[in-house]
Amino acid sequence: MDENKVLWNKCVEFHGHSCGGLTIGYKAALYAIELLDLKLGGGGNAGCLSADEEIVCISENDACGVDAIQVLLGCSIGKGNLLFHMRGKQAFTFFNRKTGKSVRLLLKPKPEGMTREESFAYYQSTEPKEMFDVTDRKLPLPEKARLFDSYVCECCGEVTGANWIRLAGGKKLCLDCYETYDRFNV
Repeated sequence: MDENKVLWNKCVEFHGHSCGGLTIGYKAALYAIELLDLKLGGGGNAGCLSADEEIVCISENDACGVDAIQVLLGCSIGKGNLLFHMRGKQAFTFFNRKTGKSVRLLLKPKPEGMTREESFAYYQSTEPKEMFDVTDRKLPLPEKARLFDSYVCECCGEVTGANWIRLAGGKKLCLDCYETYDRFNV
Protein backbone atom coordinates (compact mmCIF):
# COMPACT_ATOMS: atom_id res chain seq x y z
CA MET A 1 0.00 0.00 0.00
CA ASP A 2 1.44 3.41 -0.92
CA GLU A 3 2.33 5.90 1.80
CA ASN A 4 -0.47 8.35 0.90
CA LYS A 5 -3.08 5.61 1.34
CA VAL A 6 -1.57 4.66 4.71
CA LEU A 7 -1.66 8.31 5.81
CA TRP A 8 -5.24 8.77 4.60
CA ASN A 9 -6.34 5.64 6.47
CA LYS A 10 -4.72 6.95 9.67
CA CYS A 11 -6.68 10.18 9.29
CA VAL A 12 -9.95 8.32 8.71
CA GLU A 13 -9.31 6.06 11.70
CA PHE A 14 -8.65 9.07 13.94
CA HIS A 15 -11.63 11.08 12.64
CA GLY A 16 -14.07 8.17 12.55
CA HIS A 17 -15.20 8.39 8.92
CA SER A 18 -14.08 9.70 5.54
CA CYS A 19 -15.61 12.94 4.31
CA GLY A 20 -14.90 16.00 2.20
CA GLY A 21 -13.96 18.06 5.24
CA LEU A 22 -11.34 15.55 6.33
CA THR A 23 -9.99 15.55 2.78
CA ILE A 24 -9.57 19.34 2.91
CA GLY A 25 -7.35 19.10 6.01
CA TYR A 26 -5.51 16.09 4.61
CA LYS A 27 -4.66 17.93 1.38
CA ALA A 28 -3.77 21.13 3.31
CA ALA A 29 -1.35 19.18 5.51
CA LEU A 30 0.27 17.47 2.50
CA TYR A 31 0.62 20.83 0.76
CA ALA A 32 2.14 22.39 3.88
CA ILE A 33 4.65 19.53 4.02
CA GLU A 34 5.64 20.33 0.44
CA LEU A 35 5.73 24.12 0.79
CA LEU A 36 7.61 24.16 4.10
CA ASP A 37 10.08 21.45 3.03
CA LEU A 38 9.07 19.08 5.81
CA LYS A 39 10.02 15.42 5.82
CA LEU A 40 7.54 12.69 6.70
CA GLY A 41 8.78 9.81 8.79
CA GLY A 42 8.71 6.31 7.35
CA GLY A 43 7.05 3.12 8.50
CA GLY A 44 5.38 3.41 11.88
CA ASN A 45 6.37 7.08 12.10
CA ALA A 46 4.49 8.15 8.98
CA GLY A 47 2.86 11.46 9.76
CA CYS A 48 3.24 13.10 13.18
CA LEU A 49 6.08 15.44 12.23
CA SER A 50 5.94 17.67 15.28
CA ALA A 51 7.03 15.91 18.46
CA ASP A 52 6.78 19.20 20.35
CA GLU A 53 6.11 22.63 18.81
CA GLU A 54 8.37 22.56 15.72
CA ILE A 55 5.36 22.87 13.43
CA VAL A 56 2.50 25.18 14.31
CA CYS A 57 -0.94 25.36 12.72
CA ILE A 58 -3.42 28.17 13.18
CA SER A 59 -6.77 26.99 11.88
CA GLU A 60 -9.50 29.47 11.03
CA ASN A 61 -12.18 26.80 11.61
CA ASP A 62 -12.92 23.89 13.90
CA ALA A 63 -14.18 21.53 11.20
CA CYS A 64 -13.28 17.97 10.18
CA GLY A 65 -10.06 18.87 8.38
CA VAL A 66 -8.34 19.81 11.63
CA ASP A 67 -8.27 16.12 12.57
CA ALA A 68 -6.13 15.29 9.52
CA ILE A 69 -3.72 18.10 10.42
CA GLN A 70 -3.36 16.62 13.90
CA VAL A 71 -2.59 13.17 12.51
CA LEU A 72 -0.20 14.20 9.72
CA LEU A 73 1.64 17.10 11.33
CA GLY A 74 1.45 16.24 15.02
CA CYS A 75 -0.21 19.55 15.87
CA SER A 76 -2.46 19.42 18.92
CA ILE A 77 -4.14 21.72 21.38
CA GLY A 78 -2.42 20.04 24.32
CA LYS A 79 1.07 20.64 22.93
CA GLY A 80 0.16 24.22 22.14
CA ASN A 81 0.98 24.01 18.43
CA LEU A 82 -2.63 23.88 17.19
CA LEU A 83 -4.41 27.16 17.69
CA PHE A 84 -7.78 28.41 16.53
CA HIS A 85 -8.38 31.88 15.12
CA MET A 86 -12.06 31.35 14.42
CA ARG A 87 -13.12 33.07 11.22
CA GLY A 88 -15.31 30.37 9.68
CA LYS A 89 -12.92 30.01 6.74
CA GLN A 90 -11.30 26.88 5.39
CA ALA A 91 -7.92 28.48 5.92
CA PHE A 92 -4.84 27.20 7.71
CA THR A 93 -1.57 28.96 8.51
CA PHE A 94 1.42 26.69 9.02
CA PHE A 95 4.76 27.63 10.57
CA ASN A 96 8.05 25.73 10.64
CA ARG A 97 9.90 27.02 13.74
CA LYS A 98 13.18 25.42 12.61
CA THR A 99 13.37 27.28 9.29
CA GLY A 100 11.17 30.30 9.96
CA LYS A 101 9.05 29.50 6.90
CA SER A 102 5.30 30.02 6.99
CA VAL A 103 2.37 29.75 4.62
CA ARG A 104 -1.38 30.36 4.71
CA LEU A 105 -3.58 28.05 2.66
CA LEU A 106 -7.08 29.24 1.76
CA LEU A 107 -9.49 26.75 0.18
CA LYS A 108 -10.68 27.85 -3.26
CA PRO A 109 -14.41 27.64 -3.97
CA LYS A 110 -15.46 24.28 -5.40
CA PRO A 111 -17.74 24.05 -8.44
CA GLU A 112 -21.34 24.82 -7.50
CA GLY A 113 -24.21 22.36 -7.42
CA MET A 114 -22.31 19.30 -6.23
CA THR A 115 -23.90 16.67 -4.04
CA ARG A 116 -22.06 15.61 -0.90
CA GLU A 117 -20.72 12.54 -2.73
CA GLU A 118 -19.61 14.60 -5.74
CA SER A 119 -17.91 17.08 -3.43
CA PHE A 120 -16.02 14.29 -1.68
CA ALA A 121 -14.91 12.82 -5.03
CA TYR A 122 -13.87 16.28 -6.22
CA TYR A 123 -11.67 16.93 -3.18
CA GLN A 124 -10.21 13.42 -3.30
CA SER A 125 -9.19 13.81 -6.96
CA THR A 126 -7.94 17.40 -6.86
CA GLU A 127 -4.28 18.20 -6.30
CA PRO A 128 -3.57 20.46 -3.30
CA LYS A 129 -2.12 23.22 -5.47
CA GLU A 130 -5.43 23.34 -7.36
CA MET A 131 -7.48 23.36 -4.13
CA PHE A 132 -5.77 26.15 -2.22
CA ASP A 133 -4.68 29.72 -2.74
CA VAL A 134 -1.28 30.22 -1.13
CA THR A 135 -1.04 33.55 0.68
CA ASP A 136 1.23 35.23 3.16
CA ARG A 137 0.35 34.66 6.76
CA LYS A 138 -1.96 37.17 8.42
CA LEU A 139 -0.88 36.37 11.97
CA PRO A 140 2.59 36.22 13.53
CA LEU A 141 4.14 33.00 14.77
CA PRO A 142 2.68 32.44 18.24
CA GLU A 143 5.08 32.18 21.14
CA LYS A 144 5.70 28.71 22.50
CA ALA A 145 3.18 27.47 25.03
CA ARG A 146 3.80 28.75 28.53
CA LEU A 147 3.47 26.80 31.75
CA PHE A 148 1.40 28.55 34.41
CA ASP A 149 1.03 28.07 38.14
CA SER A 150 -2.37 26.96 39.37
CA TYR A 151 -4.50 28.53 42.07
CA VAL A 152 -7.57 27.45 43.98
CA CYS A 153 -10.53 29.75 43.31
CA GLU A 154 -11.43 31.29 46.64
CA CYS A 155 -15.14 31.08 45.80
CA CYS A 156 -15.83 27.64 44.28
CA GLY A 157 -12.63 25.86 45.34
CA GLU A 158 -11.73 24.61 41.86
CA VAL A 159 -8.12 24.70 40.66
CA THR A 160 -7.53 27.17 37.83
CA GLY A 161 -4.49 28.18 35.76
CA ALA A 162 -2.95 31.51 36.82
CA ASN A 163 -3.62 33.05 33.40
CA TRP A 164 -7.37 32.57 33.99
CA ILE A 165 -7.52 33.90 37.56
CA ARG A 166 -9.03 37.32 38.25
CA LEU A 167 -8.65 39.37 41.42
CA ALA A 168 -11.80 40.74 43.03
CA GLY A 169 -12.09 42.09 46.54
CA GLY A 170 -8.63 40.73 47.32
CA LYS A 171 -9.66 37.18 46.35
CA LYS A 172 -8.41 34.99 43.52
CA LEU A 173 -11.44 33.96 41.44
CA CYS A 174 -11.90 31.73 38.41
CA LEU A 175 -13.74 33.13 35.39
CA ASP A 176 -16.95 31.33 36.39
CA CYS A 177 -17.02 33.09 39.77
CA TYR A 178 -15.67 36.47 38.67
CA GLU A 179 -18.24 39.13 37.84
CA THR A 180 -17.09 41.45 35.09
CA TYR A 181 -17.56 45.17 35.46
CA ASP A 182 -19.19 46.82 32.48
CA ARG A 183 -21.33 49.90 33.02
CA PHE A 184 -22.80 49.77 29.51
CA ASN A 185 -24.12 46.20 29.41
CA VAL A 186 -26.15 46.07 32.60
